Amino acid sequence: MPKLAQPRIRQLVFMLALLPMLQLIWALFTDNLGANPVEELSQHTGIWSLRFLLLTLACTPIRLLLHWPGIMAYRRMLGLYTFFYSSVHVFVYLLLEQNFTLHLILEDIRISWPIDLGLAAYLLLVPLFATSNQPMMRKLGRNWKKLHNSVHITAWLAILHFLFSEKADLREPLLYGGVLLALLVIKGWQKRQQHKRTGSKAAIQHTPNKS
Repeated sequence: MPKLAQPRIRQLVFMLALLPMLQLIWALFTDNLGANPVEELSQHTGIWSLRFLLLTLACTPIRLLLHWPGIMAYRRMLGLYTFFYSSVHVFVYLLLEQNFTLHLILEDIRISWPIDLGLAAYLLLVPLFATSNQPMMRKLGRNWKKLHNSVHITAWLAILHFLFSEKADLREPLLYGGVLLALLVIKGWQKRQQHKRTGSKAAIQHTPNKS
């Protein structure tokens, strides 16, 4: 596989990941957000935050299946874009839907399952974002990996948030749920294969020489 960690390709990936936001800004300035602009803003940013989250999780299965280690050079960037689109999604809700009115927000949290699930997913993303740099990786050591494994919980919460937010067509959130499940199955299968190979090598090394 070609090496991906090249400046021009990194810039290309960066710009491609920014396109959904540029598309949204263009639609906003050209008054092309449909009959309910706030709902369109919320749905657009929410869906893309979930897509980038799944793309981030797909890096490891792709590396394992295709023997393509270079893909991991972009996992952090995709994770940062996940947080970016999620933050815009939350901001749209707080400002445009609730006008930063505290009692309305608290009431939504009290009575709305979709809001609770979405808030939980976002709150789990915050420490992942805050510790996504090299200094924090070194500082946390082994605990860094344990912390970042919570991204799988975040993904399920995000999908449930999407599922319960949909009022009619559930096919899209169920599709994303299927993608997440497939990614986890692939990752789990690859880990079992690695354990088997490691166990076989260890058994061979410890086999007494009968000569």
